[in-house]
Amino acid sequence: MNLTEYFARIGYKEPSHKADLKTLTELHEHHIRSIPFENLSIHCGEKITLDLETIYNKLVRNKRGGWCCENNLLFSWVLKEMGYDITRLGSRVYDNLKDDYNPQESHLIAKVMIDGKPYIADVSFGVSSQIWQPLELISGKDQPQLPGIFRLVEDKGVWVLQKTGRKPHVPNESFAGSSLVNKSLSKKIYCFTMAPRNIDHFEQTCNFLQTSPESLFTNKSLCSLQTTTGFRAVIGWTYCEVTYNYQEGVDLIDVSTVPDEEVEKVLEEKFGVVLENKLVPVNNKACYNI
Repeated sequence: MNLTEYFARIGYKEPSHKADLKTLTELHEHHIRSIPFENLSIHCGEKITLDLETIYNKLVRNKRGGWCCENNLLFSWVLKEMGYDITRLGSRVYDNLKDDYNPQESHLIAKVMIDGKPYIADVSFGVSSQIWQPLELISGKDQPQLPGIFRLVEDKGVWVLQKTGRKPHVPNESFAGSSLVNKSLSKKIYCFTMAPRNIDHFEQTCNFLQTSPESLFTNKSLCSLQTTTGFRAVIGWTYCEVTYNYQEGVDLIDVSTVPDEEVEKVLEEKFGVVLENKLVPVNNKACYNI
């Protein structure tokens, strides 16, 4: 781990090495606006690994993005190197179709202790469910951020991350009824407990998600990156730019279709992602909201 190299990758030009909340918040914000949430390796014939050095080289030196295990493993490694007290946790993502949480802990997050207070850091959920700053681990407290109001609710040792957003406005009428657009103002994102998780806890799930025909990630090629005003995403051949609260209580969602031959150009120009291997975009029918 070369912290100077990582700071340069996320554009953190005046880094503080203090293991405090201010620094954690700055790192969190810089990371989500610099390193995309993406699963493109699956659709480029590349294997995703949980090896830390491999992740570091991919995300930092090769300027790629990654999915949650890659981004959050890298981020927790950075925090540990800086002297933060961190614990990796596993979370179960909410499935809208099943109206329940998935059975496997597929999403990795981090609990960070600062001055005796716990916070949740998560730099890699992507799209509108992405928290921009660490959340205080306090049950029932509304924590407003530009994406919406996040809250953590605890019941019998299980914590649930919820979000209340805004009404979406989609100018492109051909996408107004798209399943990509979540019209519900409130949603559950994932649930977790305080049980510590080692890296190898996610190994089997990592393999399943990149190989199973039942996995969302084999059915859709995804890349999303937070911006100062919202986020941008490409799902298969569908490109989205979202502006939060462009009018009071309304999020603007601009959606368009990208020709097949221009997808990699969009990835480079909008996400800073240059692929070594040929991408085969995929956007099969599967439950996914931006």
